[in-house]
Amino acid sequence: MKRICTLLMIGVLCLLGGQSVGAQEPQTPGPEQAELKALEGTWDAVMKMADGSEVKGVAEYKMICEGMWLQSDFKSDFGGMKFHGRGLDSYDSASKKWNSIWVDSMSGSPMMLSGTKEGKKMVMTGEGPGPGGPAKYKTITVNESADQMTFQMFMVADSGDTELMKVTYTRRKK
Repeated sequence: MKRICTLLMIGVLCLLGGQSVGAQEPQTPGPEQAELKALEGTWDAVMKMADGSEVKGVAEYKMICEGMWLQSDFKSDFGGMKFHGRGLDSYDSASKKWNSIWVDSMSGSPMMLSGTKEGKKMVMTGEGPGPGGPAKYKTITVNESADQMTFQMFMVADSGDTELMKVTYTRRKK
């Protein structure tokens, strides 16, 4: 049965046009991925929430998928409730956009964002889980220095953007 499925899949790929499948060159890491690679390491995070509370966390960054994606692994504790989030960030040289996918222990739906970067400031927009279903978000990340960055998240609505949190990241010394 396994052999039949494999042969069927090969046949479908041939019918779809082996030339078109092979015609597109795969993307390779470029200068944008080098910018992401510079973030590898352990970062301490201080989150200032919209309600004024402050939460501490730790983020681990490392490049994966042959240097194409930066994976983040974020852990924190919200008033006794453990929180774990994972992110994937990269640059798509075909669309000329930065892309981000975020999943965490508080939702079964991913947040997907894309955007642009000018200098040290990256602005991304997209959708993710919200209090009453899917919601629109905007994030602003500023790389202040090699060892400090800030991240702001806003919920986007017709009435205006509402800041949900601001996170200050500081790289741990080795």
